[in-house]
Amino acid sequence: MAPVPHRERIEASIDIAAPPADVWSLVSDLRRMGEWSPQCRRMVIFGGDVKQGTRTLNVNRQRWKFWPTTAKVVAFEPEKRLALRIAENRTVWTYELEPTADGTRVTESRTTPDGVSRLSKALTKVALGGTTQFEAELERGIHATLGRVKTVVEQGRLEQGRA
Repeated sequence: MAPVPHRERIEASIDIAAPPADVWSLVSDLRRMGEWSPQCRRMVIFGGDVKQGTRTLNVNRQRWKFWPTTAKVVAFEPEKRLALRIAENRTVWTYELEPTADGTRVTESRTTPDGVSRLSKALTKVALGGTTQFEAELERGIHATLGRVKTVVEQGRLEQGRA
């Protein structure tokens, strides 16, 4: 049986009733990633404020399995775009913000511009349920992450009387 190729792009978008600045303040605060992401449970930031070139140590989880990864911020455009490249598997995770008439459209994506590392492919097959299952889980996770960000941003605006 031939191995299942990794999808080059997994993404989802959501509209949030808040300006890009409010949304950016959450998605660019990588220390809070564990609040949003069902897989990336914690990010440790090295070097102070998040900016282009910032490095992170990430703790990931799938049910009872935990594993570390490291990342580097490869794009940092305030209120527009934040991208992190994961060293171990060569994937790039990106948040793109686009103003809309009613607020902000946020798109989260995982891309594989240089393919996925052999080690990552092997570990995905052996430990994470295989490529198809794991990528379906990533896609569900993207939807969950965006939904959580939307809820926090919109509730915060309501609580502050800015809706």
